[in-house]
Amino acid sequence: MASPALINVGLMGMGVVGGGVATSLLGQPNALARKIGCPISLKKVLVRDLAKHGQANLPAGVLTTNPEEILDDSDIHVVVEVMGGTEPAAGYMKQALSSGKHVVTANKEVMSKHGPELISLANRNGVNLLYEASVGGGIPIVGSLMGDLAANNVQSIRSIINGTTNYILTRMAHDGADFDQALREAQQRGYAESDPTNDVEGIDAAYKISILASLAFHKIVGPDDVFRQGISNLEPQDFRYALELGYAIKSLAIATLNDGQVKARVYPAMLPFDHMLAKVDGVYNAVEVEGDLCGKVLFHGMGAGREPTTSAVLGDVIEASRSLVSRAGPTHQDHSSNIDLTEPPTRADESGSGDSNIDDLICKYYLRLNVLDRPGVFAQIGHVLGDGEISIASVLQKDTNQSEQTAEIVITTHPAVESSVQASIQALNALEVVRDVSNVLRIEE
Repeated sequence: MASPALINVGLMGMGVVGGGVATSLLGQPNALARKIGCPISLKKVLVRDLAKHGQANLPAGVLTTNPEEILDDSDIHVVVEVMGGTEPAAGYMKQALSSGKHVVTANKEVMSKHGPELISLANRNGVNLLYEASVGGGIPIVGSLMGDLAANNVQSIRSIINGTTNYILTRMAHDGADFDQALREAQQRGYAESDPTNDVEGIDAAYKISILASLAFHKIVGPDDVFRQGISNLEPQDFRYALELGYAIKSLAIATLNDGQVKARVYPAMLPFDHMLAKVDGVYNAVEVEGDLCGKVLFHGMGAGREPTTSAVLGDVIEASRSLVSRAGPTHQDHSSNIDLTEPPTRADESGSGDSNIDDLICKYYLRLNVLDRPGVFAQIGHVLGDGEISIASVLQKDTNQSEQTAEIVITTHPAVESSVQASIQALNALEVVRDVSNVLRIEE
């Protein structure tokens, strides 16, 4: 089959990212043509409301509310999906792939939940499914895992991949803001949605780390396979104590491979100041990959927003278009070589049930307790921790409240087993001298 003389693109979604993609495709046709090897045209743009986008400076006839004008048009070669959400986006992507169209998406939720099915569909139809923009915005982490780092046996991924939570934690750490104040500021600046649940509860990061873990470890890791804990329980004093102890607090998305088992988790954790990720502030994202050949490498950049995400989407559009011009078939970002989909899928949990249990995780811990200020309290606490085979590394007594006769105690531990720590927390909360275990954070070295 001859290469097309013109690459036609159908764009599904005209929000912040979709608008950036449309502007770039229309605004730099000559530059894109030189990079691709032939002209490229934005033929159709799917929107929900024609009136809302009537002043979008698009050529006449480009806007449509009918998805079939993109999906059924044999002259459209590349479909760019930037609608967000699971449906109808996933259905549109399946239809496009089945009809032999290349698909580019920024949809982390769809790729996390339906990625293997979509990849298999793309493979069967000899087309590309490209999704660099689904994780890390402009950070080229997806392509790197499938290309430059493919020779490595990846041992771990540690990442900050949600700009909203990183902004909130930066404000709390550097300016003493409480969680609610920092969240309001993130919303005012456009970093957080009016409903911030997906960000602050770790749902967004869980989608992204499941995608990266699947690529890195050649197993299907879904969002239900990710242990998840949000950041809303953090208080200003946690950041003061972390500073005193030599740590930064970050919301981390981590995936590790041990004895063939993937452990993926998202939670706020303490990092030593000299750790590379501890220095990542504001809305920036970073992904640290550790491989057997490359050692530790860090990818750092803007993780969200119109420009970096548009950059990633356009990079994939160029990649798909080049494959059409060369007729080389699917590009390296078709990761059939990363997950063997010719056989029944291998899940992170070999039983296939989706296991987000981290009971056997071993790490250090930070515990902040509100206790009665009286003799013998620490002896009782030490006894409970000793019964759990939890060794104490340091103890700080802070913020005594004389009127209530209470004090805060901050304890850090040597490496301990998660299940033992959780059982000990229940036992500590049952002590008469402990008002409550106010917070527990894992310490990642």
